[in-house]
Amino acid sequence: MSSERAEEGRPAVVLVSGGLDSAVTLAIARARGFRAHALSFDYGQRHRVELEAAARVAQALGAARHVVLRIDLRAFGGSALTDDLEVPKGRAEAELASGIPITYVPARNTIFLSFALGWAEVLGARDLFLGVNALDYSGYPDCRPEFVLAFERLANLATKAGVEGHALRVHAPLIDWTKARIIREGVDLGVDFAATISCYDPDPTGGACGGCDACALRRRGFAEAGLADPTRYAST
Repeated sequence: MSSERAEEGRPAVVLVSGGLDSAVTLAIARARGFRAHALSFDYGQRHRVELEAAARVAQALGAARHVVLRIDLRAFGGSALTDDLEVPKGRAEAELASGIPITYVPARNTIFLSFALGWAEVLGARDLFLGVNALDYSGYPDCRPEFVLAFERLANLATKAGVEGHALRVHAPLIDWTKARIIREGVDLGVDFAATISCYDPDPTGGACGGCDACALRRRGFAEAGLADPTRYAST
């Protein structure tokens, strides 16, 4: 989880969902000198509009390439994002900080990072970036520092690169930042937050619902940063 600057043009794989956090993570990777290869997933999520945002973000922030992989996590279900379950709306702040919500997708970050690791080996990249956050993370177990460090250890045990001494690193630059700090950093790096979407249950036109956990965290982040929220909410 280093913050050091890379040798200019060194390849890295960056997970890009189209949301606020992953956009800032991509911007950070680029600012550190990495030649960023953006990776997104069409995994059967109800909020597939995020893939359009991911494409906008990858292009705007200068990704060397943007790949969208299709995997069907709806075959398993088990989450309001991949099953016919209702997305919680209007949860109190205390609820956001306790328990694991139904919007958790089982093992999602483990699955995504595994694909990113495979692409990294092909590219000769030794760096993976993901935008997880341990403060505003809605209780997801795969957004914690322990998970990031454990996956980094796995990456170095399970790959040809790792076994041959080419250490792989998993960067989670936002891991201990508040949402307000993430937004401020993004502004400094030129991220257009109007091009991103965080909502779990957007309308067919891509308008954010305004009531899900992701919308609540995003709204609070802009308010605490003292900046106008450029999100297009369905109600407005």
